[in-house]
Parts: sequence; C-alpha cells; structure tokens
Amino acid sequence: MPAATVTADLDALRQQYGLPECPDTDPSAVAILNGLPATELSCLGTDQVINLAGLPREPMVLNFWAQWCAPCRVESPYLREAFQQETDVFFVGINYQDPQPDWALEFAALAEWEYPHIQDMERTLQVPLKIPGLPVTLFVAADGEVVGRHVGGIESTEQLLGLIDQHLGA
Repeated sequence: MPAATVTADLDALRQQYGLPECPDTDPSAVAILNGLPATELSCLGTDQVINLAGLPREPMVLNFWAQWCAPCRVESPYLREAFQQETDVFFVGINYQDPQPDWALEFAALAEWEYPHIQDMERTLQVPLKIPGLPVTLFVAADGEVVGRHVGGIESTEQLLGLIDQHLGA
C-alpha cells in the first residue's frame, strides 16, 4: 500500500478517535542547552513534521509511551486526569518505538487522551533525552529546558500533579 494511502488511513483513524492534531512547529528552531532537541518526527496518525525544539514555549509535560507497554497502560488515566486539571501546562505524548501506529491511535483514544501525540519509531530521542525505557515523563520549562524527569510509571494523579508542581511550579 502506498505511503500516502497509509497516512490517509491513519489520519482518518486519528479523526475517528477524536485525537487532536499536533501544533505547528518552527522547522528551523534549534535546541537550547539542556532542552528539547531539533528533530523531524511525525505527528501520530499524520504526515505533519514536528520539531520538538519548535514546540510552544510554555510549561510542558512530555510523556513517552507505547501501546505494548504495560506500565504505560497503568499510568494512562493519571495522565488524562492531570491534563484535565492542569490548564496552564501543555501535554504532549511521544509514541515511542511502537511498530503499530493504528494500535497506538486506538490506545490513545481508549485512554481518552485529549492532547497531541508525536511518534518516534526509530528511537531518535533515546540519546539526546536519555530515554532508558518506557514509560518516561519529562518536565519542560517555558524556556524549553528539560527541568525534570520521572523514569517508570506514574502511580497516581496526585503523584503527577506533585511532580508538575515540583518541576514546573504550576
């Protein structure tokens, strides 16, 4: 099946599941020291290219997940609940090393995540963001600097809200 058809099918699934589009990013944005790297990754379910360094400059929670990751499934409701409560924090999911984008879209929909997701099938971010495995949650300050990280599953909404307060002051 041609790539354009696959992308169209995945975009139709993304829309069917009600998942939002990714924000437009500046393709020429460059990484800052201890910040998000300049990248060319796709928005999950689309062919839109995302540059992490060009994401909006606001406090951000960046969660790395995959549909095959059991701890990712356990933490999914806590991410949803924190997103609904923290209106001053931008959330982005990173679907990481997940060979089934259609299953990833379905999982994101079942988790009722209402924030955008980027896909990193080739582990492009493993070295620059020091991703040892899944799940990992990063906390990014408004200036784009990664100011905190949580390796492993989030165990409650309260824990995630506490980490957001600790690292982002939100």
